[in-house]
Amino acid sequence: MNRRSFITLLGGGAAWPFAAHTQQPERMRRIGVLMTLSADDPEAQARVLAFAQALQPLGWTDGRNMRIDTRWSLGDVADNRKYALELVALAPDVILANGSVAVTPLLQATRTVPIVFVLVPDPVGAGFVESLAHPGGNLTGFTTFEFGLSGKWLELLKQIAPRVTRAAVVRDPTNPGGIGQWAAIHAMAPSLAMEVIPINAGDPTDIERAITAFARSPNGGLIVTGSSPAVRHRAVIVALAARLKLPAVYWTRTPVSDGGLISYGPDLRDQFRRAAAYVDRILKGEKPADLPVQAPTKYELVVNLKTAKTLGLEIPTAVLARADEVIE
Repeated sequence: MNRRSFITLLGGGAAWPFAAHTQQPERMRRIGVLMTLSADDPEAQARVLAFAQALQPLGWTDGRNMRIDTRWSLGDVADNRKYALELVALAPDVILANGSVAVTPLLQATRTVPIVFVLVPDPVGAGFVESLAHPGGNLTGFTTFEFGLSGKWLELLKQIAPRVTRAAVVRDPTNPGGIGQWAAIHAMAPSLAMEVIPINAGDPTDIERAITAFARSPNGGLIVTGSSPAVRHRAVIVALAARLKLPAVYWTRTPVSDGGLISYGPDLRDQFRRAAAYVDRILKGEKPADLPVQAPTKYELVVNLKTAKTLGLEIPTAVLARADEVIE
């Protein structure tokens, strides 16, 4: 056998086929993650960890056959754009987007890289997908909740604090989700004989100023709707509610774990776990356009009895009976 024939035989894989196949390294897949929270936020870290852990039973291990590249934007518009471009430049196989403010710059950066979103309240209204059943394009994912849920927060506030006749509603007016949540709460207010006042979730100083001014009048309560600023500034809001003696209803459990009064909403970490299944399907060849957008399947009611006692409130038995968790 001459040298050329030997090289051809070896390159074609005819010689030692078992060794050649077993020595080939497993292809490394790349997953981008754009988070709109701080890298040192424990809740944000827990969500990314839930995502990574949910990938493992599906056969994906960070460092072995896939790599996760995470960017943390704190919700800043300029940072969102910068990190979206950075992630797309890495040529990932798929990107996980945390919230509407992450999806927008990613869609501006790419219409080909598959995107799976979480915590997006109205992807159709925002123009991200054609429909929930048939997303079209290069993205799909998981909605936060229907806007009708927002009215239940006002009902819950009235149920746990009957004396309340006014509610300050912390919302993000720059996000379609913030507008939709406010509209549902505002529509519910007359039936409960409640006055609702919007407070824009932006700079923490502005939030503090607005809530403090609201609390100068009696019989007030607080509703904190879902938004990235509300999550980032939750410590400020929880501390204000405690100092100003305002009964407060939150859209997610994290502020209640930190000392807030009560929350009702979807299990946000579960969205990241479910997103792992969609990422797996895309890595295995499915298209985002063929994967329907899904609604939450797990909602939780969390009550902090210690905070209720501090506020002089007695949580109704009916509420406690429905609670998924009671913090004492």
